[in-house]
Amino acid sequence: MTAPVRVRDAAARLKRWLLEAALPIWWARAADREGGGYFDRLNLDGTVAPMPKRLRVQARQAHVYALAQGLGWEGPAKQASRHGLAHLMTHKCDDGLFRPSPDAAPPLNGEGLLYDQAFVLLALASDAAAFGQPDRARDAEALADSFAAFGHALGGYGEAPGLAEPLFANANMHLFESFQAWWRASGDARWRELASGQAAFALARLVNPATGAIGERFAADWRPAAAAAERFVWPGHLYEWAFLLLDWPDADATSRAAAVRLIEIAEARGVERGVVIFALDETLAPLDRAARLWGQTERLRACARAAALTGDGALWEAASEAIGALDAFLDVPTPGLWRDWIAADGAFVDEPAPASSLYHIVGAIAELDRASAGAM
Repeated sequence: MTAPVRVRDAAARLKRWLLEAALPIWWARAADREGGGYFDRLNLDGTVAPMPKRLRVQARQAHVYALAQGLGWEGPAKQASRHGLAHLMTHKCDDGLFRPSPDAAPPLNGEGLLYDQAFVLLALASDAAAFGQPDRARDAEALADSFAAFGHALGGYGEAPGLAEPLFANANMHLFESFQAWWRASGDARWRELASGQAAFALARLVNPATGAIGERFAADWRPAAAAAERFVWPGHLYEWAFLLLDWPDADATSRAAAVRLIEIAEARGVERGVVIFALDETLAPLDRAARLWGQTERLRACARAAALTGDGALWEAASEAIGALDAFLDVPTPGLWRDWIAADGAFVDEPAPASSLYHIVGAIAELDRASAGAM
């Protein structure tokens, strides 16, 4: 089943918004020409919001602009991508890892040191794929060697070398993404093996057999965390895992079925009033009914890919609803910016636009463009 006309029309409209508004404004307003790299946030009038520059933002913006030329952007894609990557490379430490500063103590919350390394890998892969840089493979291999000590005996990676717990799914998900990106960019069997290892680990260790969902926080043996309050599920990540499993070049019937099941769970339990809510408890009951922009993009990306692969009209309907939700977040006075949060009462939170969301937005629009054109 091809994409419905309304989905194809929306894909073209969102792509125009990306090429004509979003990519230009984040390059023009958020690139720090004096200090290097990208500012973390823009106020909704397009001015810079003073915030510390996060490493993941430099990596994500480098990745986004490496994709930009292939999406049809006529701006300086290579310059914009390298602007973020050059700043990122100044944060390489003596042990080969990337940190905000050599003595930085990252949080143990699933979005710390390992998480940043995953996005450095992704930025390097995107640079190699877009601009043909053979030295990026050496950089990536050295980085992978550096965080090999994070490996867990039962599969996946911990937050730091030798740290038994807490363990988190989030950085492991993004390593799966980055390993896939490097396999595509290089064809090197090492990256294929690493990607396959992450897929097998996720299906064997992270999927809760009682619910079929993937939680966020785990005990030392990759069992669900001991405290009930820590056994929460983010529906947005169910969609994100689903897309990555469907996008995995070695996907088989088992992994595809698991991916579709993750989408089904997220659709049944994680969508209210047309938006993906932020969190569910361990029984998959609503825990936090607020909603973030990135959850809507991941729903759109996963449902579009699954719909194109299966021809399921209900998945195209879900993708269409996700487009409507995304449109609401993008409806701001300055084209190319967005809101990040809808509170539980349905009101948007008034705050600057985070640069980090562009990574999610570009991924969703690129996938929607492919899926609606039948380019699977």
